[in-house]
Amino acid sequence: MNKINVLDRQTINQIAAGEVVERPASVAKELVENAIDAGASAVTVEVKEGGISLLRVTDNGSGIEHEEIRTAFLRHATSKIKSAMDLLTVGSLGFRGEALSSIAAVAQVELLTKTKESFVGSRYVIEGGEEKTFEEAGCPQGTTFLVRNLFFNTPARRKFLKTAMTEGGYINELMERMALSRPDISFKYMSNGKVLLHTTGGNELKDIIYHVFGRDVAMSLLPVDYPQDEKGISISGYIGKPLIARGNRTQENYFINGRYIKCAIISKAIEDAYKSFMMGHKYPFTAIHIRVPAEFVDVNVHPAKLELRFADNEAIYHAIYKTVHDALSGKNLIVPVSLSEKEEKEAQKKQILMQQKVSVPEPFEEKRKEIICREVPKTPPVPPVLVKERPADYTAEPQKQPQVKTSVQAVIPVKKEPEQTEKEEIVSKPQQMELPVDLLAKDNKKEFRLIGQLFATYWLIEMEQQLFIIDQHAAHEKVLFERTMQKIKEKTEIITQSLMPPMILSLSMREADCLKQNLPAFEKLGFVIEEFGGLEYKVTEVPADLVAVDSRELLSEVLNTLLSEREYKNADLILEKVASLSCKAAVKGNHTMSEQEAKQLISDMLTLDNPYHCPHGRPTTISMSQYELERKFKRIV
Repeated sequence: MNKINVLDRQTINQIAAGEVVERPASVAKELVENAIDAGASAVTVEVKEGGISLLRVTDNGSGIEHEEIRTAFLRHATSKIKSAMDLLTVGSLGFRGEALSSIAAVAQVELLTKTKESFVGSRYVIEGGEEKTFEEAGCPQGTTFLVRNLFFNTPARRKFLKTAMTEGGYINELMERMALSRPDISFKYMSNGKVLLHTTGGNELKDIIYHVFGRDVAMSLLPVDYPQDEKGISISGYIGKPLIARGNRTQENYFINGRYIKCAIISKAIEDAYKSFMMGHKYPFTAIHIRVPAEFVDVNVHPAKLELRFADNEAIYHAIYKTVHDALSGKNLIVPVSLSEKEEKEAQKKQILMQQKVSVPEPFEEKRKEIICREVPKTPPVPPVLVKERPADYTAEPQKQPQVKTSVQAVIPVKKEPEQTEKEEIVSKPQQMELPVDLLAKDNKKEFRLIGQLFATYWLIEMEQQLFIIDQHAAHEKVLFERTMQKIKEKTEIITQSLMPPMILSLSMREADCLKQNLPAFEKLGFVIEEFGGLEYKVTEVPADLVAVDSRELLSEVLNTLLSEREYKNADLILEKVASLSCKAAVKGNHTMSEQEAKQLISDMLTLDNPYHCPHGRPTTISMSQYELERKFKRIV
């Protein structure tokens, strides 16, 4: 049996630090929250090497009394609460008394502090939990923490830190949220001597949104206002129009009593309110401040205080849902566009054409509807392949066709009484068919016969006693993707198209940082992007294949995809992510192609190493053998 040991003080402190100090951003969070609790109106955070070698936090708050400094670094020492009863009504951001002791246990910490009443300040140095220096020093009112060499005494934890740029990015993200949470406080963030964020503390939330997220977001805001109700809940702030929705939740910001949190109930209320205004799999921009009575919420449920519990989830859900839904209702959410006379005429023509045909959405844009039975004339149905023209008086209600996934389905009329109307009924169930890989193998290409186009989306070809059905959109996606990747691999020059005038991108700090880091990948793909001052960038050239695509939307989607991955260091993965979006230029379904275009597309697809799936994993081709067809027609029993 193993002997039970009582751990020494140093080990206990390092274990406790592991719950609070995960990375430099964790240290910054605890120290900035302490500064806010101390009544500071200005807070400055400066880092070197992402905060790993140095993190300095300076505030003009109340400071720490000289005789209380040693006590402040003891475990569970705090000025925020006195007993467990205080946890029910705690209003400060910090309250556990673990931050300073945990930081001091794994770093070299220097403290300079002075209260308003003191004539002289104090300097305190503690390294790895051991006191080194405690003396008087001259300093202004407030507190300055210098945290050096994080995890210097725990190398096993230090090796799990990311690069300096990534760790600095986490702190930048933290400071942006702090600025949004307290518009009345001036925040300044510096990295390696460069100012990345500086707010005035003028209490204008919209100004901070503009500064952090850029002009495009600031110009697409809707104010929200929910006066205090009978439960003491009130809501204020801004939400974004659906136009600026993103593919992830990184821009869903909400604060409870000034504290940034993550909460499933609040996210669900926001997203449910947006449902009838925005496409699925999109997430809105929000900067919402929610005030609730202190006894209404339990903040002591997460070591980093990022989660909490409400006494009444239903009341919170209802208040947020109503606030967001009311802000969206009755607003003009039409996307503003500027067209020349020629473009306006072309847009009108396209609109007329769209009204004359049934639009079949591409997969991932909208789930296709199940096929439904419909009434047909009493006359026996004529096989569509034999019909060349419809009678002049023929009318039929158009309906969306199902996505073909597996095999061709036989449709036959069901016998009814003479007085009854005949209906079509599907009598065979879809089954997954194995694709004849050998026929489409790169080294075993056969001549194919093009039969024709079906539903203006699928092409039918005959090859080696097989019927192949090819999705033109998925096939074109694959061809464009492979062609782009091959050019990059062979270092072939990609043909570009100049934009006149250039396109101006207004980015947030995180987006701009992401773009800078990945600029070589964009250049390899044919984008020419230059800094245009501040957080704006100028796009002067785009790949020729993407001329017809909304490049602004494409670049925004690419950056959001990269940001959602948190890490964007692998150049090959970045290239694949960007190149996979070449499908934006792929021909859509419900588009009539000429026979020559179709033959070229199919020929190109058959030269690929893997022609079976598009970049998203969706099949490009399904097939049916001659034997299966003859079984359907009862030629073979």
